[in-house]
Amino acid sequence: MTLPRLLAPWLMIATLAGPATAFDLPPLPWGLGNAAETQVAPRPVVSEILAETDQHQRSVPGVIAAHTEVNLAFQTLGRLIVRGADLGDKVVQGQELARLDPEDLTGNVRAAQASVDAAEVQLTTAQATEQRTSELARRNVASRAQLEQAEQALAAAQAAADQARSELVRARDAEGFARITAPFDGVISAVYENPGAIVTAGTPILRLSAEDGREAVVDLPEALVATLSRDSRFTVFQNSTPPLETRARIDRIEPITDTATRTRRIHLALENGDAFRLGALIRVGAVTASGEALTLPETAIVLRDGVTHVWRVSRSDERTATVHLVPVETGARLEGRVLMTGGVSAGEEIITRGAYSLSEGQAVGRRVDP
Repeated sequence: MTLPRLLAPWLMIATLAGPATAFDLPPLPWGLGNAAETQVAPRPVVSEILAETDQHQRSVPGVIAAHTEVNLAFQTLGRLIVRGADLGDKVVQGQELARLDPEDLTGNVRAAQASVDAAEVQLTTAQATEQRTSELARRNVASRAQLEQAEQALAAAQAAADQARSELVRARDAEGFARITAPFDGVISAVYENPGAIVTAGTPILRLSAEDGREAVVDLPEALVATLSRDSRFTVFQNSTPPLETRARIDRIEPITDTATRTRRIHLALENGDAFRLGALIRVGAVTASGEALTLPETAIVLRDGVTHVWRVSRSDERTATVHLVPVETGARLEGRVLMTGGVSAGEEIITRGAYSLSEGQAVGRRVDP
């Protein structure tokens, strides 16, 4: 088929329809590339408006404990028959707190006393034999060997008597170990054994806590402990009625990391510890120099050339904005959030997801909550 015959239908339609301006021909396939490209709207971004973080979000749980406390135990084996104090009881120095069954210990004292009596009889006999043999030796009736034998028997009897007396002293001391008395005034903060239990030497029976000083105890991850210093200050608070709150500082950090939780125990000295009762559950938060506590998710942090940055959004309206990379200073990291110590301020919008897929000055769309 020739080209004129192919174009004939189109020419007939154009003639019937009038001028070309009154009728638009369908676009030909090879002309599609000249159409204007479709404008793509900037993508939405997941961001967060910096604001003072809630006290609970930037705090960790802890407990109020006594600055001085001791586990009390017996120094000997026995059966516990009396426990004169219970959990929460206040006691005074010298008060009896627990006692073992004294029968076995009294029997040991009687046996030791019998051994002393027998050893002293042997000693008296050996002394008499040595004196008699010595007298006979002076009259040349007993030989030198007999005298030496008598002297050796006397020395052995003397040693046996000394040993028996030592055993008696030990048995009497053990009889005294059957009682536990309070070494200082305080309150019973833990009970480990009940009457009737057979306990060995050193088995904890009670825990006594002094009331002259209280502290807050918290367990923190190793990475967070590394950021602390002696100048670090904390807020200790309890959601009670009325709510309690006081400032605290680091008193000591235990050097050993717990192998199960990978945390280290921090002991905080309280400015007003008397307001909190022993064993109370509290929360502890860090105090910043400015008084504000601005935090961001760890996903918002961008590391460039060894410096931490965040993407700050400059928004002209609700749907369009641009992003700019801003260097920042960070502090402690806790539970997926980072304390911001410089470079940003409250009220700024910060990108929290997809931070590594942005470029300086890139246009972004509306804000989306995480």
